Amino acid sequence: MEPIMSINQGQPLDLASGQGGKEDATQAYTAVRRGADDAANTVMETKATVVVCAYHNVGYRCLEELLRQGADIRLIFTHEDSPTEEIWFKSVRELACKHGIPFLTSDINLPENQARVAEIAPAFLLSFYYRNMIKPELLELAARGALNLHGSYLPKYRGRVPVNWAVINGETETGATLHYMVEKPDAGEIVDREKVAIEFTDTAFDVFNKVTDAAVTVIRRTWPMLVAGTAPRIPMNLKEGNYCGGRKPEDGRIDWTRSAVTIYNLVRGVTHPYPGAFTHLCGHKVVIWSAWPVAGSSEPGKVVSTEPLLVGTGDGLLEIKKLQADGEVETTAAVYVEKNSLEHACFE
Repeated sequence: MEPIMSINQGQPLDLASGQGGKEDATQAYTAVRRGADDAANTVMETKATVVVCAYHNVGYRCLEELLRQGADIRLIFTHEDSPTEEIWFKSVRELACKHGIPFLTSDINLPENQARVAEIAPAFLLSFYYRNMIKPELLELAARGALNLHGSYLPKYRGRVPVNWAVINGETETGATLHYMVEKPDAGEIVDREKVAIEFTDTAFDVFNKVTDAAVTVIRRTWPMLVAGTAPRIPMNLKEGNYCGGRKPEDGRIDWTRSAVTIYNLVRGVTHPYPGAFTHLCGHKVVIWSAWPVAGSSEPGKVVSTEPLLVGTGDGLLEIKKLQADGEVETTAAVYVEKNSLEHACFE
């Protein structure tokens, strides 16, 4: 079995020792808030043992909140950072080291890790933006429940990258939801959820930060009730929501026959720190990092103006503000136009 390592000590840790109807739904959510008014603002010493699977900012911040409330976290599963991914978020691994909590970066579903969880026999198994689906047999090892924090207002946007999809689809709100895990992804009973607004100027990064704050609010509000055994379990009506799969690089391609607003939503839904929406000009890939929809009409993809840089779409015009040609640095549209002749040009 892989030894459980602590970066700050550099030695295997002893796992055994460990360290520390809609009307009904509306009434239930009201009860959550009323029941948590006092407890959510109190730092609690809890005896419920916990195994946590966590990654990204949501994982880091929710783990911080559990520690603030005195949760008895025996083991953390996280991920090794991918060399092909831009790492702009906080490290759960570093947080585990800071607090002396044993951690593993191998998949929790491996037989040896399932044995470790069984040995701990946790009261709760919690997942905060952990990227691997957790097998049903592992969920059953948590005596008082296995729960997941999902980055949407469930049952809407079940599945992968919910924040990006919500922005790309032009939604005006999303949220964070704590729910029990079952074999089907993002389908178990809801404990609590918190809405956030999506402004028309928000990027996916802006919304992700709002969702992260909402996730912490949900954990702060519900953890005392989970420990006390008073947290609600509200059935999820999947018919009221939708499911979205992961996004592939090709999904970022701009279709100029779509409306300017639709293209704008794509641009802001995948701009920094994500890969960006892309198009082609004279056979070369160009990433559009910032844009804005304006009134007007022209042939889709055709450059209508260079000051400002306006491009025709299926409905309206798109003003390109920042872009990046393949192999070059990101620049403003004004600088790009100075260096490149775009007269009669057409984006593809």
